[in-house]
Amino acid sequence: MIHKLTNIHPEAKIGANVTIESFTTIYENVEIGEGTWIGSNVTIMSGARIGKNCRIFPGAVISAIPQDLKFEGEETTAEIGDNTTIRECVTVNRGTKDKHKTVIGQNCLIMAYVHVAHDCTLGNHCILSNAVQLAGHVEVDDYALLAGTSAVHQFVKIGKYAMIPGGALVRKDVPPYLLPAGNPLAYRGLNNIGLQRRGFSPEQIGQIRKVYEYIFLKGMNTTQAVTYIEANVEKTTEVLEILNFIKRADRGIIRS
Repeated sequence: MIHKLTNIHPEAKIGANVTIESFTTIYENVEIGEGTWIGSNVTIMSGARIGKNCRIFPGAVISAIPQDLKFEGEETTAEIGDNTTIRECVTVNRGTKDKHKTVIGQNCLIMAYVHVAHDCTLGNHCILSNAVQLAGHVEVDDYALLAGTSAVHQFVKIGKYAMIPGGALVRKDVPPYLLPAGNPLAYRGLNNIGLQRRGFSPEQIGQIRKVYEYIFLKGMNTTQAVTYIEANVEKTTEVLEILNFIKRADRGIIRS
């Protein structure tokens, strides 16, 4: 299961039934879960923690040191959850002393030439299409989808089930369930198709739309809209998700 033309440090921990193809290099302080397949010419550096049944395609570099001049060699990790696929030439940098880890969740698809910088956190079932670029400290919640060549500013947060269009420059936080557009990125509506595919009912989608009308279309600022929603709108799971996201949106949310 491990090709003879590999370079694996003797202290690396390799799980059962792991396949490692030729010319791959695995450093010390690496853990790889059972059933994972690693293609040829992959580099997995110190601090990598790779889950079960992952697939890592040729040319990927996992857990290289951060591209951050403040990094002082502290021991940090890059963690990849079970059943996640990392395609060709993806780079995932490990964390810094800020969070001490970079995390990609379970069941994610990270397509070719994506860069995930230090201290980023991705939830479960996220999709990053070809050549998406995440700067440091970005947070992407569960089921979010970023289309090809989009670029995300450092410290930005992207909410659950949001879809970022191809080529977008994401400078502000994007609340859950949205499909924004334009430059600068702005509210244009909900990720309706994505929500339908994930089993959201018409009633749930309708309530989400009503909440965002208060936030973006009624002439109120964000603080006024949140206060109104808290006083007048039923606190469903989706409504609470939106309100909680906005309250922790340190960079401010996208514009109306």
